[in-house]
Amino acid sequence: MTSTMTDPVGGASGTGMALSDTERDDLRETVRSVCADAGGTTAVRGLDEYSPCVDAALWDTLGRQVGLAALGLPEAVGGIGSLAEIALVCEELGRTLAPVPLLSSTVLAGQVLAGCGTADEALAELAGGTVHALAIASPDGAWRPDAVPVAVTGRDGAPVLDGTAPFVLDGADAAALVVAAGGADGVDLFLVDPGDPGVTVRRVPTLDLSRGQAVVAFSGARARALTAGGAGADVVTRALDVALVALAAEQLGGAQAALDMTVAHVRDRTQFGRSIGSFQAVKHTCADMLLQVEGARSAVVRAVRAAGSPGALAEAAAVAQAWCGEAFVFVAAECVQLHGGMGFTWEHDAHLYFRRAQSDAVLLGGAAHHRERLAGLLGW
Repeated sequence: MTSTMTDPVGGASGTGMALSDTERDDLRETVRSVCADAGGTTAVRGLDEYSPCVDAALWDTLGRQVGLAALGLPEAVGGIGSLAEIALVCEELGRTLAPVPLLSSTVLAGQVLAGCGTADEALAELAGGTVHALAIASPDGAWRPDAVPVAVTGRDGAPVLDGTAPFVLDGADAAALVVAAGGADGVDLFLVDPGDPGVTVRRVPTLDLSRGQAVVAFSGARARALTAGGAGADVVTRALDVALVALAAEQLGGAQAALDMTVAHVRDRTQFGRSIGSFQAVKHTCADMLLQVEGARSAVVRAVRAAGSPGALAEAAAVAQAWCGEAFVFVAAECVQLHGGMGFTWEHDAHLYFRRAQSDAVLLGGAAHHRERLAGLLGW
């Protein structure tokens, strides 16, 4: 018997409280103001590879007080907005590389829990700001239902998990784990307490210090079933389409910030008695950066408009991620180059955007993976 499914972003039954255009503008300004008050990228500079990668104070403000922890979730748990608001907020967070678990907890784990339709208590806790992490990635980092690294078996009538899940975003900072595991009926989803004796969570060093990852090993770990009959694969696939758009919006915000930073620098920096922004080679590079950013913006807007149709959203999400990941990498790299010698220093923010760009480009599968999926969706 399969569980009842909901569509948290694509359908009216699961969508959070709708926002007007004015309310969206207010939301954007609120997020931007809170991030500015937190010092922008200063929050990232306080992290290192061995420290928690979630700024608990900033997440308390954004997640609990502003209500972002419930973004795009069902109204029954206090959810607000839909994919448009998710993209808006992720773009703003991407501008400052804010080390908060919106993508990992609210979007990834939240959309999956909402899609299960059987996790009301866990979803309410997540919507209140409690961090949840999603363990679904195959060994190559992408979502492949035929290569799920965790297996489920039954023991004394209860599900038990074994295996090792790599690339668990904010896994070391999570109070609960949502895990995809393969069994006799296919892939299903389970809720696991990271404090269970059968669970080992190991924080791993990451290139992007603002986004923690962990390897989670399961050895006879007790779990609570969220789906049955192999229904988990479809839930994860639908949730990931939302997450891919959210990640693309974040990449857009980071790329825009890197472009703005570069333009300000080449306008102010002088060489041979003139602004270096007046040199033709620099102008052409900045124009190329702008084209990448505007292409990314178009891809995100197109994906948001496709939210009402699961098929259209899947295609648009693949396009957005295939474009935005590479666009952010290009803009961040040129940002470092055009800042010259200072761009290569640890004291400058350019390397923080470069790190995030490189990390995000492979986070949910690289551009080649999404192009391959796009080809399949279009029947090529």
